[in-house]
Amino acid sequence: MSLSPNGFCMVLTTAQGDETQKIIAAVLSRELAACVQVMPIRSHYVWQGVLREEVEDLLLIKAKVGDWDGLETTIREAHAYDTPEILRFDIDAGAQSYLDWIASVTRKG
Repeated sequence: MSLSPNGFCMVLTTAQGDETQKIIAAVLSRELAACVQVMPIRSHYVWQGVLREEVEDLLLIKAKVGDWDGLETTIREAHAYDTPEILRFDIDAGAQSYLDWIASVTRKG
């Protein structure tokens, strides 16, 4: 998997209830993310042949590409879903001061 030009990414996942706070606490306390934004959403999908609709939280996680493996593992461990949505979007460009801040509050090295 190729790295973003500047080494930063946004990871997207969904969760429900207390699980949202569990994921946030896990990724921030382990310095795997600089910021997690949460938005309430309504998801419509097919799961095991059944059309479903759920109220969920959408988590937008700002992180470094180098922390992707640990971030994915941490989200998966905190998640109750059988197949959690965990997607990485590499950041091609961004305000340098914001990217510097992400680097300053996440794991070093």
